[in-house]
Amino acid sequence: MFGKRNLRRHPSQARMRAALAAAALLAAWTAVAAASGPTPQDRALLLDVPDEPVAAEDFLARRIDGENYRLSDLRGKVVFMNFWATWCVPCLREMPAMERLNRRMAGKAFKMIAVNQGESVAQIEKFLLDKEFSYDLLLDADGAIGANYGVNRLPLTYILDPQGRIVRRAIGAREWDQPQVVELLEHLIRSGGAKATTRTTRARTAGGAGGVAGPAR
Repeated sequence: MFGKRNLRRHPSQARMRAALAAAALLAAWTAVAAASGPTPQDRALLLDVPDEPVAAEDFLARRIDGENYRLSDLRGKVVFMNFWATWCVPCLREMPAMERLNRRMAGKAFKMIAVNQGESVAQIEKFLLDKEFSYDLLLDADGAIGANYGVNRLPLTYILDPQGRIVRRAIGAREWDQPQVVELLEHLIRSGGAKATTRTTRARTAGGAGGVAGPAR
C-alpha cells in the first residue's frame, strides 16, 4: 500500500495479525468440500482449492511506472495475482510461462499482476533491463501487502474470481501456459463465481510448505 495510508503498525498488532493469518490458513485451506472438489485442472496443476471462496483483502499499491493501483478496481475480471522477487529462482523460472499465459488471455476479462516483495524500484528496473512483460508489476517494498496475504514463500499465486474472491492458490512455480490453466481461467470468466458462497475470513491465508523462503529482514 502506498500514498497517504500509514503502513507502520505497533508490534503487538503485527503479532495479532500473524495469529489471525495462521487461523485463517487453517480455516480456508483445509480439506475441500465434496460438492466443490478440485477439478481435473486443479489436480494436474496441484492447485489448492478453499472449501469456500475467500474474500480478497483490498489494497492500494504503486505500479513500477509510478501509477497507483487498487485491487478492487479489477472487479468483474478474473485476477491472477503472483508474489515474487528478483532473487527467487523459481519465480524467474515461471515468469516466461506467465507472460505467455497473459498474452494468450489478451482481450478477455482477465488481469495478471505480479507483486514484488521487499525490493526497490532500482533493483526491479535493473532486473527488467533485458526483459519485457505485458502484465503489471506492483511494488510492495515494505512487505505490507504480502503480510496481509500471508506470504512467507515465493513464488505464491492466487487466482481471484470476478467477484474479488480467492478461489485457487499455488505455492511454488508452475508452468502457467498449460492448456489446463487456460481452461480453468475461461471457466471462471464464464461462471463469474456467482453460485459460490463466500467466507467472511479475509485473505491472510497463504504460507505452508513449498516455494522459497524469503530473506531475513
